[in-house]
Amino acid sequence: MTLRLGVPNKGRLNERTIELLTKAGIDLGEGPGRRLYVKAQNQDLEVMFVRAQDIPEFIAKGALDFGITGLDQLAESGYELTNLLNLEFGYCHLAVAVPEESPVRSIDDIPEGSRIATSFPNVTRRFFESKGKDVSVIVVSGAAEIMPYIGVSDYIVDLVSTGSTLKMNRLVEIGTLVDSQAAVLTLKAEGEKGVQMQGIVESIRSVIVAEDKKYIMANVPRDKLDVIGDIVPGLDGPTILDIAGNSAFVAVHAVVDSVKVYQVIADLKSIGAKGILTTQIERLVD
Repeated sequence: MTLRLGVPNKGRLNERTIELLTKAGIDLGEGPGRRLYVKAQNQDLEVMFVRAQDIPEFIAKGALDFGITGLDQLAESGYELTNLLNLEFGYCHLAVAVPEESPVRSIDDIPEGSRIATSFPNVTRRFFESKGKDVSVIVVSGAAEIMPYIGVSDYIVDLVSTGSTLKMNRLVEIGTLVDSQAAVLTLKAEGEKGVQMQGIVESIRSVIVAEDKKYIMANVPRDKLDVIGDIVPGLDGPTILDIAGNSAFVAVHAVVDSVKVYQVIADLKSIGAKGILTTQIERLVD
């Protein structure tokens, strides 16, 4: 049974999404990002490259079985979809921002009748309605930051990642509407297609988990085995192997957090370990 997966065709989510799919073992062939449709060469999967903002609607209406897009796009669409997996990239948030010289410094300070420029009108309207604020939402397709300065709006609602664009345009963030990151979304994960989707999601998850880990190997003095578990605890404890022809040492293998590798190597050297080797892990399946 063929699955249809929607992937952003460009922008901040496109390259990382293709990278994750490829590392997860989904063969998209050469130059997948330049095509609108790709049949995976090793799975019953069709990948459609479409606009990130269209993916929630295509899923909700059955054109796609599942898709990868930002949670900001899901919020804007208003559809109730199931989040199968947060992908831990594309972090940003949808924020209200005001000019630096404005006296407004909180959502409560925004006067009735204020004009808000945004490319996220649905989220913006719902947000201000929930706050009991009667505002005018002005839909723009981009460059919302300039709107207060050319008199189109009083304030803006826009995506913020580092905040540098706001600062560059003399704007101050005063509130958050939606926290976002890339995610795998579906309408429902049931039956045979649900099983297929979960298999792909778990493959992607294994890549994400592995990226924060390293595989470490070392020859450790046998008389130091009592402390090795504290140095390299591993996932369920280190693997200890005898070394042929060398009874004084054992081979220790373990998976460790990438950020701890420097200290682990230092601790291993301090107890006389030799032949220390670290390597990347492509996937880590629990």
